[in-house]
Formats: sequence, C-alpha cells, structure tokens
Amino acid sequence: MNFKIPDRKKKIMKRFYTIALIGIGVIIVVFNDTLGKLEGFVEFIALYFILVFVTIAYWLFKQIKSLIRLKNEKAKTELMHLKSQVNPHFFFNMLNNLYGLVDKDAKKAQELILKLSDMMRYSIYDGEKDTVLLSEEITYLKNYIELHKMRYHKAIDIQFNIDTNDTDYEIMPLLFIILLENAFKHGVENLRAHAYVHINLTAHNNEVTFEIKNNFDAIQDDPETGIGLKNLKRRLELVYPKNHSVTISKTDTIYNATLKINGL
Repeated sequence: MNFKIPDRKKKIMKRFYTIALIGIGVIIVVFNDTLGKLEGFVEFIALYFILVFVTIAYWLFKQIKSLIRLKNEKAKTELMHLKSQVNPHFFFNMLNNLYGLVDKDAKKAQELILKLSDMMRYSIYDGEKDTVLLSEEITYLKNYIELHKMRYHKAIDIQFNIDTNDTDYEIMPLLFIILLENAFKHGVENLRAHAYVHINLTAHNNEVTFEIKNNFDAIQDDPETGIGLKNLKRRLELVYPKNHSVTISKTDTIYNATLKINGL
C-alpha cells in the first residue's frame, strides 16, 4: 500500500522545519554563553550546522532541478510550435489543386487524395513523436515527390538516390521536408522548363546525410529567405545541438543544401 502525504501537509511540515531551524539558530546565538556550559553542546552545534548545510544543499538542488525542468519544457513547447509550422502551405496548395482537378480527372484526384491523406496522417500523428524511423521519413518524402509529379503538367527531372544498409535509424520527424519544399517552391514552380531536383540520402556509421540540389530562376525570390530554413535550423539546435551541420551553397541558378546528423 502506497502512502502519500498530501501537498498541504507537506507545505506545513516544510514551514515547521524551517521555523524550527531558524528558532534553534536564534536560541544558540542569544543564549550562547549559557548553553556553551552544557555537556554535549559542541556536538549539538555540529549536528545543527550539518542540518543547515543539508537543508541549503537540498534547496539549491530543487531550484536547479526546477530551472532545468522549465528550460526543457520551454524547449519542448518551442519545438512543438516549430513542428506545427511545417507543411501547412503545402497542404493548402494541394487542396486548391484537388478542387480544380475533381471535375477534370476524378481518378487522378482520388489518387492525390489518398497520398495527401497518408501525408497528413504522418504529419499529425508521427510528427508529434520525438523520433521516427528513417524508413518512415523516406516514405513521407517519396509521397511528397509523387504528389508533385501528379500535380505539374511539365517535365521535371527528379532523382532520389538512397545509399544505406540500415533504414532503422531513429531521427526527428519532418526533418528533411523543409529543404525538399524549398526546392519545389523556389525552383520547380518558377521554372517553365528544364527544372530538376536531385536528392542524395546516405546513412552509414550512425550518420545521416541529406543533400539536395535544384535549379531556380535568379529573377525570382531568394531560396534562403522565409521562415522555413530558420525553422529547420532552430529545431536542429534544440534536438541535435552539437551533432548536426547545415551547409548551403548557391550560384546564380543552382541551389545546393546539405544536412548532416551524426551520433545517432
């Protein structure tokens, strides 16, 4: 049988203990000359100061523990907020496309709806997890690519190369989608012809590397602007503070981003 002291009684006991320590301290100071003549007074003083030291140490420990908990809770809250910002504009755009496609090609619209449903399910449920399998993240990226292939009426050179013997690495969910979204948003959507997106994902020796390269129209907006990339970098800082790197290189028409995570 578990016996748990109510919080109200705990508070009363703590106050009583604190008052007792202070009261004893005051008595020792005021009546030091008289009490000093009593047998065993030195031992009592030693015991009293040990209790005071233990009490102060315990209080400091509780304060530090509380600060760490608050910091972790703040980080988790911030991370959840950042996750909630992933993909909303993509789903909105896809729904708009579906609306116009239903009357024109019902079968294609049904295929899009199924894939979109799978992606939304992953974003909502698996996206809330601390980690997912790398294989699940790869499937999510493939669905995203397939949706875009079905959406556009132009030829796009899309290559997704995977080099790994183990897709059971556990990683933060929705990790690579920002970079993939940027490749389509700033590249494919603004180019009338010869658009390409080349992706290389490698996973070996507890290290995962995601590299993506795409061309873009130099007249259009800069791929490095917007909250997406800032969002990704902040999430990486929170989850992989010393075990990640994001490298970006850009020419007039080619954008290359590499995300590397180690120590998995």
